[in-house]
Amino acid sequence: MGAGEVQASLTGGRQCGSVRYRLMRGPADASVCYCRVCQKASGGPFMAFGGVRLDELVWTRGAPNIFASSTFAERGFCADCGTPLTYRVLDGDRISVTIGSLDAPAAVAPKVQWGAESKLSWLDSISGLPPRDIKAFFEPDVGSHQHTDHET
Repeated sequence: MGAGEVQASLTGGRQCGSVRYRLMRGPADASVCYCRVCQKASGGPFMAFGGVRLDELVWTRGAPNIFASSTFAERGFCADCGTPLTYRVLDGDRISVTIGSLDAPAAVAPKVQWGAESKLSWLDSISGLPPRDIKAFFEPDVGSHQHTDHET
């Protein structure tokens, strides 16, 4: 694969594994969004999405719950584990998946920033914070309840 290319088929799903999906082609319009709706939907300072045509997203196990987060858009999520999965403009023919829900999130890099007017002032400075390895804080025998990053 050349620089900037996204693999043709990507998989992903919920943290608990009850819903899985496959993208039939790589997202062409990956972005991050700092708007307050995305901040509230994620509980974080922004969300990262990659979009495809509706017919290029196939649910391979289960389906997300849907919440109309505004008068023009809806979001898919897991009612069991809370994982945000999709964003879709109601009258559009495209749907975006959350980049973090992909099994290989590093394969999709955002190309544009939306909602910059709501970007938190401290966000640009976090790359300078001291890094910590999260594994160092967990005992070796503490297991994860998260689904694996591949089809099962």
